[in-house]
Amino acid sequence: EVQLVESGGGLVQPGGSLRLSCAASGFTFSRAVMRWVRQAPGKGLEWVSAINGGGTWIDYSDSVKGRFTISRDNAKNTLYLQMNNLKPDDTAVYYCDLSGSARGQGTQVTVSS
Repeated sequence: EVQLVESGGGLVQPGGSLRLSCAASGFTFSRAVMRWVRQAPGKGLEWVSAINGGGTWIDYSDSVKGRFTISRDNAKNTLYLQMNNLKPDDTAVYYCDLSGSARGQGTQVTVSS
């Protein structure tokens, strides 16, 4: 059974940083393209970033490029999202996503002063 468990969300002031983690199990993590997606209040799902199994290909949405960094530790079956210079528009529930076929329960990120 595929399991994805996100953690690391919270309340942060504008300009602050957070690091999200996603613990994965139930599939061959090192071969999987993983994504972070988010859903802001009252809006649909938005793709944030993606990384291939070996970490040799990475992509970001324009809205987070230069501020967020996706990474993975295949030895720990864990996906990360380092978020810097956070803005109020980054407020959302952030989900770890297995190429669209499975998603975790999400972790809330709130950016507010």
